[in-house]
Amino acid sequence: MSSSAQFINAAAAARRLGVSAKALRLYEQRGLLAPVRTTANWRTYGPAEMAQAAEIAALRALGLSLSQVAQVFNGEPDCLEPALAAHQAALESRLRQLAGTVDKVRNLRADLARGQAPAAGELPALLSPASQIEIALDLPWPWGGERFELAAIKPLTYIIGPLGSGKTRLAQAIAATTPGAAFLGLDRLIAGEAAESHLAKDTALNARVEQALAWLTEDGATPSAALTALIVGLEIEGPVILVVDMVEQGLGQTTQEAVIAHLRRRGPEARPLFLMTRSCAILDLTAVGADEAIVLCPANHSPPTLVAPYPGAAGYEAVATCLASPEVRARTEGVIAWRPHVA
Repeated sequence: MSSSAQFINAAAAARRLGVSAKALRLYEQRGLLAPVRTTANWRTYGPAEMAQAAEIAALRALGLSLSQVAQVFNGEPDCLEPALAAHQAALESRLRQLAGTVDKVRNLRADLARGQAPAAGELPALLSPASQIEIALDLPWPWGGERFELAAIKPLTYIIGPLGSGKTRLAQAIAATTPGAAFLGLDRLIAGEAAESHLAKDTALNARVEQALAWLTEDGATPSAALTALIVGLEIEGPVILVVDMVEQGLGQTTQEAVIAHLRRRGPEARPLFLMTRSCAILDLTAVGADEAIVLCPANHSPPTLVAPYPGAAGYEAVATCLASPEVRARTEGVIAWRPHVA
């Protein structure tokens, strides 16, 4: 195999690393990464560059800013301490959960040795996290009361469908019927004063929002009122599940890429998010991971269904045809489906 075969372009490198291509360019601008240029001046990334980029991505995932990443690379690792402490606390929490599950298995085995079978519900509880949230609801119009159920909710679940498919009604129904859930609607775009009020009253929220916006800006996001309103809604504590209406609304492509990369970095223990979207920058079907799921609302008003993110899977092509670039989404912004009245 030739050495050139080991080099990949920026888009492929970004997908493999779970970051945006703009983030890679920012790493380069900060002097943290030096991709190899082709004779046509295209950026390429070989094993050494990918290893360096993976280090940057890992440090970013731990919560370090790019300036702190530079400090680590310059032999000043003190800023790693609080980030590693937080990561250790998260791991220890997961260990405690696993230890509790091991105790349950041990007790069940002891019961079996005495001839006592597991009680109803013990085995399903054993195979699922104790804190798992399940969604079960009777679907509103246009589905006519059919049952919709989701178990093992992922940290990121995308709700997608063509205009008029009912995805907004599904999202609102999930928020209305799931205990502890909240709906973050498009009114956030005109509620700038409300966002500022939240930030003024809650210093901890303000700090989280400022930190998130700083990270997003370093990843290529363009600061805007729409971005701030979204981050405020995402960072407010309280809801067990958050359902977000059209997460891409008011955001450009690089900002959308930075937002989804930021949300993916939250990890498997993060609060579940349901993201309504029709943007291929938010829902990149080539980058969907194990902690993500896709719910499709079909055009023919069949019940919503889970779709696996690979070609050939049932519903995959329908999902792909719903997605558009941010430029196309911007041109259709505000367009709604019209259902004619039948006398």
